[in-house]
Amino acid sequence: MYQTYSLKEKIKQIFIMLLPILITQLGMFSMVFFNTIMSGKYSSSDLAGVAIGSSIWNPVFTGLSGILLAVSPIAAQRFGEKKNKEVSSVLAHGVFLAITIALFVLLLGFFLMDPILEKMNLPGSVEGTARDYLIGLGFGIIPLFIFNVVRSFIYALGKTRVVMFILLCSLPFNLVLNYALIFGHWGFPELGGAGAGYATSFTYWVIAGITVIIVKTQKPFSEYTSFSNFKKFTIEKYMEILKIGIPMGLSIFFENSMFAVVTVLISKFNITTIAAYQSALNIVSFLYMIPMSISMAQTVLVGFEVGAKRYKDARTYSFLGMILAVAIAMVTGLFTVLFRYKVAGFYSNEAAVIYVTAHFLIYALFFHISDAIQATAQAALRGYKDVNIAFIVTLIAYWLICLPIGYIFAHFTKLGAIGYWIGLTAGLLAAGICLSARLIYIQKKKFVSVEIMEVG
Repeated sequence: MYQTYSLKEKIKQIFIMLLPILITQLGMFSMVFFNTIMSGKYSSSDLAGVAIGSSIWNPVFTGLSGILLAVSPIAAQRFGEKKNKEVSSVLAHGVFLAITIALFVLLLGFFLMDPILEKMNLPGSVEGTARDYLIGLGFGIIPLFIFNVVRSFIYALGKTRVVMFILLCSLPFNLVLNYALIFGHWGFPELGGAGAGYATSFTYWVIAGITVIIVKTQKPFSEYTSFSNFKKFTIEKYMEILKIGIPMGLSIFFENSMFAVVTVLISKFNITTIAAYQSALNIVSFLYMIPMSISMAQTVLVGFEVGAKRYKDARTYSFLGMILAVAIAMVTGLFTVLFRYKVAGFYSNEAAVIYVTAHFLIYALFFHISDAIQATAQAALRGYKDVNIAFIVTLIAYWLICLPIGYIFAHFTKLGAIGYWIGLTAGLLAAGICLSARLIYIQKKKFVSVEIMEVG
């Protein structure tokens, strides 16, 4: 990562950061992709079970791991300020926090998983698969959270290719293990959808192990991973991550829990609708990896420039990321709509599921564009470490706009489950508009403060 002086250089810098992050995110998502597709090929009941399990796990994981993502903008700003020792301290405290949060999640799951599943009144086979899938995932929580911290640290230094290679090397292992544990090949037990949870956990251990070894032994990372840094624990550094991370985690939690609640509400429909909704959501989530990857690069680049007090460059990166994300969302969304039946066919062999999935995907274009706007606006704000207003905006947009509108359209019109997608799109668009307005306000505020300092 380096200082840029022209628009052309900035575009080049974004793509240098973006492409490895995108491949990494696609690699991470492909694990969920394999889980869903292989479970669907096993049976619709297992697909529905994995969908319910994922709907419970995703908001918990993304919300709490979102706290750990604060390592990225904090470390990036320290790197921009050329405070290398503080970058090392951020990494150490991030790892401590990752282990603490992972243990908390395991404890929470031990007491709450069964009551939550029982209250959902699911068919017995679906509930059993969801429970076993979540238990399988539980074995990989600690390495997954540690990996997220170390990955955020690597990104803050601008070395995004390292994580990409690690993910690419681990994917064949995940795919083979998924196949073996779901269908019971090569002497492995036939676990159905639950096997996907165990396969994913084992893969997380492999990924985390390789990442830690590389960071510990290879430069420039090894310069920040001395054991002495991990012995110096201070509550102030811990609280700095929490101060930025908790609002970030809450924002992510509000969004993902909203999707989880919609999945639960749709679970009141028949198994075909549940499977179709999950398949369609999986497709849209796969496409979301592009704006999400742009946003991760955006946070680091904006944070780096803000740390160096180059606020004009930070603003340029902010809007370059937003424009790029929306443009790509328009293309991929349109492609999905035009080829919706073929895309839906990847997720199921059953004609009814394919038909309903394709019907859901008609709304994918508007959904995807709205999501791209809110994701990149929020990412730029994280680069400025402005996160408190964002979590309030997401709370209102997702819980007071998305869900009420979706519920009204789903239950008081003839749209049925499609109504929830209209609500989701409306909420995401509202969040995007409000977050963009906040970004413009913060950027103007930064420029005014610089002008006052220069005059002084």
